[in-house]
Amino acid sequence: MSAPALPHPAARLWPQLRRFVLGQAACCTFALAVVGLLALSRALPLGAWGLARYDFLLLGCLLVQGVLLALRFETPREAAVIGLFHALGFALEAFKVAHGSWAYPEDALSKVLGVPLYAGFMYASVGSYMAQAWRRFDLALCHAPPLRLQAWLAAAAYLNFFTHHLGPDLRYVVTAALLLAYRRTRVGFSVGQVRYGMPLGLSFALIGGFVFLAENAATRLGAWVYPHQAGGWQPVHLAKWLAWTLMVVVAFLIVSGLKAWEERRQGASR
Repeated sequence: MSAPALPHPAARLWPQLRRFVLGQAACCTFALAVVGLLALSRALPLGAWGLARYDFLLLGCLLVQGVLLALRFETPREAAVIGLFHALGFALEAFKVAHGSWAYPEDALSKVLGVPLYAGFMYASVGSYMAQAWRRFDLALCHAPPLRLQAWLAAAAYLNFFTHHLGPDLRYVVTAALLLAYRRTRVGFSVGQVRYGMPLGLSFALIGGFVFLAENAATRLGAWVYPHQAGGWQPVHLAKWLAWTLMVVVAFLIVSGLKAWEERRQGASR
């Protein structure tokens, strides 16, 4: 009797790929909701209703956040991470708008320092993705540098968004330091019952690339306007890919720090 034929590698690959894509889509729920709200705000006659578009977007983001919490799609701690990243994003937005890096030209009741309050949710969507991915894919780091060093690098990446207006732009120095610190670090993740791994630096670049594509879609829908888009929409400069990759590092390390703190707390309680 002949041995049973083994399934073709493609037959094993596609179910895993499907699980991975569906899992990634679930992680992007909040981000997809924000993009959907942007599209809806362009389609609805908000002006006839006496409602500013930025105000509509703020109300929509708050509603989505409330629904996700009510459905337990997000945990309260994940919502806290999102809130922290919202605050970090709004601080960056206010500074950048004041320095003319981009603008929110429409009027709204919810604008503070020239920035509509919904803008922080676009950063929060990155934090939401990271928190969801950590839980859904059971992320774990191997050969990671000390958490304190990671925190200093994340702080340097975030602060450079501000300080480069006052002095030299150190983003490439920070990027080189990150690559050096994470040169041996791999991130493990599960898809179904199978465990995979990849270099952490590569995962940062890939996520930053997808955020860059989302930024192009968001600016196409009028989320904000870069100076070179003032006369009509044009693609976002490719250099923003690196900027978003550095912001992804900040989001990742906030979630990573929270998870490490939770593990230490659970270990102490035992």
